[in-house]
Amino acid sequence: MAHTRFAIYYVPPEGPLADFGAAWLGWDVIQGRIAESFDLPGLPGVTREPGKYGFHATLKPPFFLAEGQSPEALVQATSALAARLPPARCDGLDLTTLGRFLALTLRGDPHGINQIAADCVKELDSFRAAPSAEELARRRTPHLTVRQEAMLVQWGYPHVLEEFRFHMTLTGRMPRADIARWSERVTQLLPDLHRPFAVDQIALCGEREDRRFELIERYPLAG
Repeated sequence: MAHTRFAIYYVPPEGPLADFGAAWLGWDVIQGRIAESFDLPGLPGVTREPGKYGFHATLKPPFFLAEGQSPEALVQATSALAARLPPARCDGLDLTTLGRFLALTLRGDPHGINQIAADCVKELDSFRAAPSAEELARRRTPHLTVRQEAMLVQWGYPHVLEEFRFHMTLTGRMPRADIARWSERVTQLLPDLHRPFAVDQIALCGEREDRRFELIERYPLAG
């Protein structure tokens, strides 16, 4: 299947956490298909935006291919990068409120995992087409810092490198009054979160014509 954009994600390996994420968001990014969702009133509404991306953590944000680059060359470069990167781990994952959405975030020292993301952003940037004025405007929110604005101009996204925070999004923005209720529902359904938590692979994912993302290939980190 042809893809319109590409991204480098952390996608959890097949197992309880990946199964939870697919059922929670209603989309299985690994299989590239609709997943049977949890029977929770209101769930499709709070997961509509993150659902099209599937359960993941972004390492290099979605991008269009630069002129002269090809998906095949991106596959080769991603594989070569993964072969050079060492795995990294931290103490675990926690359910966290980020602004007005819920996500799983890192517990403990994030340095090693942050470095993996930074390397993905920098080492694969020759494949990224410069963002359009429309893309820049969409990402140029009123609360960007001077540094985040510089990141947006240089890397096409404001929350990379030292502005990066690893997170696996579970909901879109919601009214603050709803956060506690949805946090409780997530907590009741989450599988046991293994500790420590390791990022030992990266995933090349592509955006389909229906604007949903699917896994193209996983690459173990072997550096």
